[in-house]
Amino acid sequence: MRKPLFLPIVLLILFLFATENMLAQKAQLTIEDIFARPTFNPKGVQGVNWMKNGGFYTSLVQGEDGKATVVKYDVTTGTPVETLFQANVLGSQANSVDGYELSPNEDKLLIATERESIYRRSSKSVYYIYDLKTKQVTKLSSGGKQSNAAFSPDGSKVAFTRDNNLFIADLKAGTESAVTTDGKFNHIINGSTDWVYEEEFGFTQAFEWNADGTKVAYYTFNETEVPEYNMQVWGKLYPVDYRYKYPKAGEKNSVITISVFDLAKKLAVKVDIGTETDIYIPRINWTHNPNVLSVRRMNRLQNKLDILHADASTGKTTTILTETSNAYVDLEFTDHLTYLADGKHFIHASEQSGFKHLYLYDISGKLIRQITNGNWEVSNFLGLDEKKKLVYFTSTEVSPMERHLYSISLDGKAKKKLSVVKGTHRPNFSADFSYYLDSFSDANTPASVGLYTAPAGKLVKMLETNEALKSKLQQQDLTKKEFFQFTTPDNVTLNGWMMKPVSFDPSKKYPVFMFVYGGPGSQQVTDEWSLQSMWFQLLTQKGYIVACVDNRGTGARGTAFRQVTYANLGKYEVQDQIEGAKYLGKQSYVDAGRIGIHGWSYGGYMAALCMTVGADYFKMGISGAPVTTWRFYDSIYTERYLKRPQDNAAGYDDNSPVTHAGKLKGKFLLVHGTGDDNVHFQNSIALQQELINNGKQFETFVYPNQAHGVRGKSRIHLYNLMTNFILENL
Repeated sequence: MRKPLFLPIVLLILFLFATENMLAQKAQLTIEDIFARPTFNPKGVQGVNWMKNGGFYTSLVQGEDGKATVVKYDVTTGTPVETLFQANVLGSQANSVDGYELSPNEDKLLIATERESIYRRSSKSVYYIYDLKTKQVTKLSSGGKQSNAAFSPDGSKVAFTRDNNLFIADLKAGTESAVTTDGKFNHIINGSTDWVYEEEFGFTQAFEWNADGTKVAYYTFNETEVPEYNMQVWGKLYPVDYRYKYPKAGEKNSVITISVFDLAKKLAVKVDIGTETDIYIPRINWTHNPNVLSVRRMNRLQNKLDILHADASTGKTTTILTETSNAYVDLEFTDHLTYLADGKHFIHASEQSGFKHLYLYDISGKLIRQITNGNWEVSNFLGLDEKKKLVYFTSTEVSPMERHLYSISLDGKAKKKLSVVKGTHRPNFSADFSYYLDSFSDANTPASVGLYTAPAGKLVKMLETNEALKSKLQQQDLTKKEFFQFTTPDNVTLNGWMMKPVSFDPSKKYPVFMFVYGGPGSQQVTDEWSLQSMWFQLLTQKGYIVACVDNRGTGARGTAFRQVTYANLGKYEVQDQIEGAKYLGKQSYVDAGRIGIHGWSYGGYMAALCMTVGADYFKMGISGAPVTTWRFYDSIYTERYLKRPQDNAAGYDDNSPVTHAGKLKGKFLLVHGTGDDNVHFQNSIALQQELINNGKQFETFVYPNQAHGVRGKSRIHLYNLMTNFILENL
């Protein structure tokens, strides 16, 4: 009997249909694609160093052969016009060029090689001077690796630090002289910052040339009385102890002095910064007068900022401006101090109105006018075109979640919005303010970089559009980031974003994975593309909704919103994250019993508190490198927001995860690197002990010798670890 033909035909049709579906199915993400390979890294116009002629910039380029070159580009075309330097002139160091600086008169290059990292920002290198005219290369110093090398204003000298001392190399004479000689590890530091200044005030070069190169102002840190922290470095037969000075909250800080060294007289004069030694000097910078140094001084609690003008010849100072706060004066909100070339005025940023704005003062400290004004914040002061008397800045005026570029005249009039595309703009102006590069993106679109004329804001050319990356993204099974708002029982409106699975079905219920940072002045809910969002995309492919809420205390919404957490870190932030979980849990498509949370650093602190104080609302949590008691964290950051523990013990203990360890209910993963010089591993040990004391089961993972940011192969391991923990427990 003959077999019917319809069965093979049906099978063939089903096979073809299945094959077509398989071919049409988009690619699934992997941890390796996101973090091990540059698959989704956006391109930009990297390492731009504008030349004095705004039509050109230079950049360090790593060639296909691994050789580094410094290339000069025509801004208007984006094409190279000249190769200024090729690494092969350095011989054996040809493959280790890490950075460069063009001299002020653009006839020399300062080349950094063999860089060794120290802490987050500090490093030491072997430096070379390359003469662009003679094509000769000279080693800056033969006395050991150097740090913070910087040209004098005429390019004839370079100041640098080594072994806690400050030196000056005379390039014409070929000589090197020591400005200081008393530097000693863990005792005296000259010309470089101590650990806490580097971490919290964000700089390592603690010296500055004056306008004519005749004087150098420099810091000296006496950290002899600062307590030491001991970290063990693992790997050898016996662990190696590494001890360094780390002032925890309430402990002794370095005693600071500021000196001015006169190169001709070979003498240093100390600047009068007052009789109180328990203070901070977060910034020094010269005015256009080569004999007037500007010094910013803050008290220990950081609720008072003074701007001093010092006579560099005598060290005598005059206080020209004082700013105070009932909470704290945030240095970042006053950190755009700019002295005008006329020698008669300066621009100062302040949040005295309740929002960060720009103000014009005369040189004696008398207020001339407020330049910007409104219930929005100036995000970044980008500079002043003194010829056209135009101020350029980015702000939150359109939305706290966006950043747009504006110009305004120095008299506070004729404000003009220059950016057009919705999202986040990060402009970079040429030295003469004739052009700017604008890197802009939104939450779902990688950055593009355009070249624009100033002040018109006219597009000259798109230099990078990341079309290749956009094409890769279209091949992936991705979802869109959506923004939302909700109002808490405290009548506070909070911003958030969420990412739903691509195959989202509103009739189904999904687990939610919340991401948090939440620290003072921070912001995660922004209309800007980030590589980290690709991990969140991977989780949506696994069937999770990923969400993020910016709690009270975060930035871009004015002083009152940010400083409400003062003296009580953790209380309102965690309340808001709990309210975020409750809001999400009320959505018809959310499984309220399956909400998890994760954060790192301050976010790790938040995740630990959410899993204890908020244990009824979170099924799972991952806490990475958390502060578990603020008593363990550094003086500058912690006391800014909590005062000293001697003054505010409850503020330190009431919202410590250690205090609430007994409330843990859900699945909890605690992760830390043993080499974390910032948030010490001690924090996780303390929380582990208290969880054990309370009979709480949890998981923990330690990354040997890894610092605060886990890197290399350990980073791949970390994200696989966290992904698997989520899949197994949420």
